[in-house]
Amino acid sequence: MSTMVFINLPVADLARSRAFYEALGYSINELFSNDDGACVVVSDTIYVMLLTHEFFGSFIPGHAVADARSAIGAQYALSCASREEVDALVERAISAGGSPFEARDLGFMYSRAFQDPDGHYWDPFWMEPANAEDGPPEEYR
Repeated sequence: MSTMVFINLPVADLARSRAFYEALGYSINELFSNDDGACVVVSDTIYVMLLTHEFFGSFIPGHAVADARSAIGAQYALSCASREEVDALVERAISAGGSPFEARDLGFMYSRAFQDPDGHYWDPFWMEPANAEDGPPEEYR
């Protein structure tokens, strides 16, 4: 069995967040969704759990739930098959209410980040296939 990744994100408005991620082209696994959360299927090994603040907070009692709009605590990078796929994903995010950042083009790698409506920072990227195996060019090491 392949290792699966579940990214748990606190969200202020579950319905809005579900709609945002569906607008990006992802589906919701209703078997693992309810009034407290929704399971976004990014791939067959990557899932994003959108959890209400109260439910998210119940996992680690005694700790405040961070507001990603005021402080970035993590960056979620997703590989894409091409530069065009990166741009298409970010354009869907913008259309659905996300906030874009400037594209970064290093030649061997291209990325273009956005924040979702709750401020979570996503960074879709494309990397030259040879560099994915051999690492970045010497000047970037």
